[in-house]
Amino acid sequence: MENKTKLLKNEMNDKTKLFLDRFVKRVKATPPGVCPIAIQLAFLQCARSQSCGKCVPCRDGLEQLEKMLLAILEGRADMDTFLALKALGAMIRDSSDCAIGYEAASLVLESCETFREEYISHIRDHSCLSEVGQKIPCISACPAHVDIPGYIALISEHRYAEAINLIRQDNPFPTACAFICEHPCEEKCRRDLLDSPINIRGLKKFAVDQIAADHVRIPRCNVATRKRVAIVGGGPSGLTAAYYLSLMGHSVEVFEARSRLGGMLRYGIPNYRLPKNRLDQDIDAILSTGNIEVHLDTAVDAKKADELEKSYDAVYIAIGAQKGKNVRIEGADAKGVLSAVDFLSDIGNGNIPDFTGKRVVVVGGGNVAMDAARSAIRCRAEEVTVIYRRRQVDMTALPSEIQGAIEEGVELLTLNAPRSVRVEKGKVAGFVMQPQRTSEYVNGRPSVTAANSPEREIRCEIVLLAIGQDIDTGPFAKYTINSSRKTFETEDTTRIKESEKVFAGGDCVLGPATVIKAIAAGKTAALSIDAFLGYHHKYLEEISIPDPKENNRKHYGRVHLTDISARERKKNFDPVENGMSLEEAMQECDKCLRCDHFGCGSVIGGRV
Repeated sequence: MENKTKLLKNEMNDKTKLFLDRFVKRVKATPPGVCPIAIQLAFLQCARSQSCGKCVPCRDGLEQLEKMLLAILEGRADMDTFLALKALGAMIRDSSDCAIGYEAASLVLESCETFREEYISHIRDHSCLSEVGQKIPCISACPAHVDIPGYIALISEHRYAEAINLIRQDNPFPTACAFICEHPCEEKCRRDLLDSPINIRGLKKFAVDQIAADHVRIPRCNVATRKRVAIVGGGPSGLTAAYYLSLMGHSVEVFEARSRLGGMLRYGIPNYRLPKNRLDQDIDAILSTGNIEVHLDTAVDAKKADELEKSYDAVYIAIGAQKGKNVRIEGADAKGVLSAVDFLSDIGNGNIPDFTGKRVVVVGGGNVAMDAARSAIRCRAEEVTVIYRRRQVDMTALPSEIQGAIEEGVELLTLNAPRSVRVEKGKVAGFVMQPQRTSEYVNGRPSVTAANSPEREIRCEIVLLAIGQDIDTGPFAKYTINSSRKTFETEDTTRIKESEKVFAGGDCVLGPATVIKAIAAGKTAALSIDAFLGYHHKYLEEISIPDPKENNRKHYGRVHLTDISARERKKNFDPVENGMSLEEAMQECDKCLRCDHFGCGSVIGGRV
């Protein structure tokens, strides 16, 4: 009997775990635009179900909080209710015996501050704020708002050229993003409610692998406006703005300081991740609009910047963040200490160093650090070690990039802060670290502080610093620069505050960010410049998107893109990622729930 009871308990625990897994999936797939008070109420109800009932604040207090939240959500409350909610929440937080009570109350109090306007709207107007409303999750999560369900549906019917052109309506770099986009769209994919998010980036890569982007006809340009726009910087943001302004009928001139276009896509991302011949396919397609003139090897200084402002109808500054930050440690000026950004830039220029027999230390935990470490392996370094002051889970690099580096032989030394570079005869001889320990949470992740442990040293000959990037705003110093981030201050329209016709966007405004965010900024700038010039052009081509089919409710494992074996790929800079097969692509396409038509899509009528 006792054994039977244990078996029943184990079975119940297993079933409960499966249920909780599904609950977690629902939380992860919560689409943007959902009422935050409704979400808070659901979390509070979940907390109540966990209460043991021993202490009064948790047992009775959470129930009262729930009733108050429900009254506010349904428009039956006044400001006294809101003030009472906060007072009761503070009491529960400060007097509950365990985390079930005090953490639930803390979340309620945080929501009262974070979403105060939403609470007031429910109390005063008995409704959500106007901007609250479910949006298509993947489209809304994409900074450029690409019509993802639409191009997946086109791929499913083997209409690859139309899929590429649909992507181009919001992002003229379909190929580059197919290789290196961080795919935030997948984080909110509603398919996660069933099994796992669709491999959206993988499907995009499948499409551009079937037909080269520069072989797909671009839309026709509008009638020429005779308006001239100068763009400073030929990276993803500048070229995106150039593409859309050109389609609108404006004449565009791009001024690029380097010998080739592409910015950090060419000079910051190694060829094994983004083959430059594939990047050129996107750039060639952009330039094929016919309204874009390019000036290479043309740096813009302060005098030239003034000339551009006087000579053109509008100017867009998209200079990116292409300078590596320096670290203030002893020995940082020794021979052998290099900026990871400069190191990757040299490789992008075709100057691949020979690290044979050398030990390399990379300092940092972002994608640049992983790119530098994996590139050093390909430069035949004897050893490559990444030093990071936080934990591996805190690294900002993509998990796939971290895993790829480890597979190729890169060693991670986490919870070690840079202390100094040991120098012998003017050259790097070792790297000294101070062990760290995790401490209190700050801005959502644990901070670190020096551990009570002796310093450690690792012998090396090369140190690559990947601790961030800076923006060279010197030629444009007359405009307002954010003193802490050294970025341009702009209005919502991307226009710089001190000038009527100078706009800025991308990393030089956002700070170092993702490629897709730079592309989104370029599109926004193009629309703002077009409006400033007195137009409201439409550049969208009518593309017939297939009607949705009934949702496929079977559960499938996610199709993951595989890499060439580490022992082979680390020998050169050839592309490492394999593509999908036709069968894999069709399976992933079939998983799409067509949220542009079903669920939230039926409310807002299509695209955001």
